[in-house]
Amino acid sequence: MLEVNNLRMRFGGITAVNDVSFTVGKGEIVSLIGPNGAGKTTCFNMISGFLKPTEGSAAFEGETVTGKAPHDIARRGVVRSFQKTNILKNLTVFENILAAHHRQGIRSLWATLFPGKGVRQSEAALRDSAAGIVELIGLGARMNTEAASLSCGELRLLEVGIGLGAKPRLLMLDEPAAGLNSEEAIKLGAILKQLVGSQIEALLLVEHNMNLVMSISDRIVVMNFGLKLAEGGPEDIRSNPEVIAAYLGSATGH
Repeated sequence: MLEVNNLRMRFGGITAVNDVSFTVGKGEIVSLIGPNGAGKTTCFNMISGFLKPTEGSAAFEGETVTGKAPHDIARRGVVRSFQKTNILKNLTVFENILAAHHRQGIRSLWATLFPGKGVRQSEAALRDSAAGIVELIGLGARMNTEAASLSCGELRLLEVGIGLGAKPRLLMLDEPAAGLNSEEAIKLGAILKQLVGSQIEALLLVEHNMNLVMSISDRIVVMNFGLKLAEGGPEDIRSNPEVIAAYLGSATGH
């Protein structure tokens, strides 16, 4: 679905990403890992339209998306989250996810001023979809709770729900397990695995939680100092000497 070809990003004299290539296929969970400053989020920003690469390209289903606006890329089905939460704290869990459906709720001014049966049915369908996503991410009991009252773990789940509300085909998550304890990370991992094939077609994530990465990834791409260091399945990466030296710290990945 996604093909990243020789991406390079320079900021002045600094090369943040240098000749990185990888793919994400339908049905796959691919994780992008590496030490802080390795260039992972910069890759995300180039793929999702928030940065225009110095060189290289990214294509979604054969169509180049490099240089297109983020909303245009999202319209094609590539939706991403951010390291910092983009949640509307004064809205409820349900309202946050309903707001994320805005791309599906676009209609003419006339239909907005004089809503007919079709508009009312569309609004009901969006509300049903939002409620379904709330249940899917395990926040059903918090449906009408203001986001400001949620725990860190619940906020991370809500972020995933907001991404799903935009109806992506490829969902890109930037450090979804940041701040989570082990139990919360396990719950998140189970939900993410469940999404692929049911709600989304593929998942690409940047993540530092190695237990989560190793438990849910089909393939892992390792970056270091802006370069692609290695790529392979969890066991290949876990036992790769270069990866151990650069990032994991031990052969067991702990």
